[in-house]
Amino acid sequence: MKSSFDNFATEGLHEECGVFGVFSDGTINPAYACYNGLLALQHRGQESCGIAVSDDGVIDYHKNMGLVTEVFNNNILDSLNGQMGISHVRYSTAGGSVLENAQPLVMRYVKGTLSVAHNGNLTNAVEIRRQLEQRGAIFQTTIDSEVICYVIARERLKCHSVEEAVAKTMQVIEGAYSLLVMSPRKIIAARDPHGFRPLCMGKYNNSIVFASESAALDACGAEFVRDIEPGEIVVVNEEGVRSIKPDLGETKKSLCIFEYIYFARSDSFIDGVSVYEARKQAGRILARTYPVDADMVIGVPESGIDAAIGYSEESGIPYEKAIVKNSYIGRTFIKPSQSERMKSVKIKLNPIADKVKGKRVIMIDDSIVRGTTVDRIVTMLRDAGAKEVHMRISSPPFMWPCYYGTDIPSRGELIACNHTIEEITKLSGADSLGYLPVDSLHEMINYAPIGFCDGCFTGKYPAATTKETFKGKERGGMNFDNKSKC
Repeated sequence: MKSSFDNFATEGLHEECGVFGVFSDGTINPAYACYNGLLALQHRGQESCGIAVSDDGVIDYHKNMGLVTEVFNNNILDSLNGQMGISHVRYSTAGGSVLENAQPLVMRYVKGTLSVAHNGNLTNAVEIRRQLEQRGAIFQTTIDSEVICYVIARERLKCHSVEEAVAKTMQVIEGAYSLLVMSPRKIIAARDPHGFRPLCMGKYNNSIVFASESAALDACGAEFVRDIEPGEIVVVNEEGVRSIKPDLGETKKSLCIFEYIYFARSDSFIDGVSVYEARKQAGRILARTYPVDADMVIGVPESGIDAAIGYSEESGIPYEKAIVKNSYIGRTFIKPSQSERMKSVKIKLNPIADKVKGKRVIMIDDSIVRGTTVDRIVTMLRDAGAKEVHMRISSPPFMWPCYYGTDIPSRGELIACNHTIEEITKLSGADSLGYLPVDSLHEMINYAPIGFCDGCFTGKYPAATTKETFKGKERGGMNFDNKSKC
C-alpha cells in the first residue's frame, strides 16, 4: 500500500478498484493469470477480491474480504476451471465494505449468466436504481456495479447479443466505468466515453488479456497491445477480437490525472504516458517553481519517491533514502489513541536518523487531503535531528470532492478549502511548503495529447452530475481551527 501524510491514521485517499480478465487460447490458465494480475493490482484495492471463470458455458467464482493472498490458495485456484476469467480488487468508493459488495458480480437471468467487474463510480446510479426498484427489482448489494448488471440484463432482453446490450447500457449510465463483462462464451471490455479510469489490452500467444494497468499484463507474461479507447467496446470470443464504437455523443477525454500522481504503479503506462516519468516530471516542476537551498531531497514512500528523484535531478541536490517504510502493516494497522499518534507514525514510517541529522531536508509527497496528520512526519524528521524541513507536494491543493470513484471527501474536510498555504505551512511545522501548480499538469505528462480530469483541483467536472450525486459531499466537515484537532 502507498503512504501519504494523511494515510497514517487512515485519513487519506484510498486507491481505486482494479479489474483483470483473460480469454485463453489454452496456453494460459485463466484463474492463475487472474491471480497474478490481481497481485499486480493489489495497490488499487485491499478490502476484497474475487475471480469468476467460465467453463463450457457455466460460470463459477470465488470471492471474499481480504488481500489476494488471503482469499486465494492453490486448491481454490485449481477448482476454478475455465477458458476465460475476470477478476477484481476492491476499495469501496460507493457501497459498504461487506462481502455482498465484493466483485465480480455474478448474475443469473432469463438469458443465462453474466459476470461483471467494474472500476469507477456512476453519477446517475441512484436515479437508475430507484427506477429499477419501482419496477420490482430487488438489489443484493449497495454498489453501482449491480445497477450496471441490471441495465445490461434489461437491455439484453431487447438485443441479439450481450455486446449490443452493453452498448445500449452505455447510453443510459453516466460517470466513470471501466468494465469487464463475461458471458458464458465471451468477454466484453468497455470504457466510459470520458475514459476516466484506465483499461488496456494485452496478448499472451493467442490469449487476450485486459487489465486496469499495464503492469498487471507484465505480471502474467502478456505483451501490451494498446489502451481501450474511451467509449470503446472490445469483444473477445472463439472467433477473435473485434471493436465496437457506439455513438455516445461528443465527450471530452478526461482520464483521472490522479492516476499519474498517486494511484497507478510506477511501472505502468496509461494512455501512452509513463507513470514513473510523469511523477519525475512533477518533481522537476516543483524544483523550478519552489527552489530552496538544502542538503538532500527525500521522498515519502512509496508515491513520493519518483517525484523526489525528479526534484533532485532538476535541482542538483542529492537524493537520499532517508525514510524506511514497514511494508507488512497493510490492512491490519490499528488506528492508535490520541496519545499514541507519534508512535503510530514510526510503526509505519521511520527516518534513518544519521542521514537527516543536522541536514536541511526537502521532503516530497503526493498530496495533503484532510491535513489531520500533516504535522507528524515533519515532527518525526525534526526529532531525528533535521535542521530544516521543506515540504513539496506533487499535486495541486485539493479544493473539490470527486464523483467518479476517488475517495476525496467533502469540501469542509479538505484542509486547502479552510486554510491558506501559509496557515497549512504553520500547521505542518515545515519551514516552507509548495504545491504543484494546477496549470502545470499538462507539463507533468509532457504535454501528451490526452485529456484529463482535474475536477478535484479546479471544480470543473467533465461528466454530468445530478442532485443525488452530491449527497454526502456537502461542505460540512471537520474543524481545523485548533492544531490539536488536526
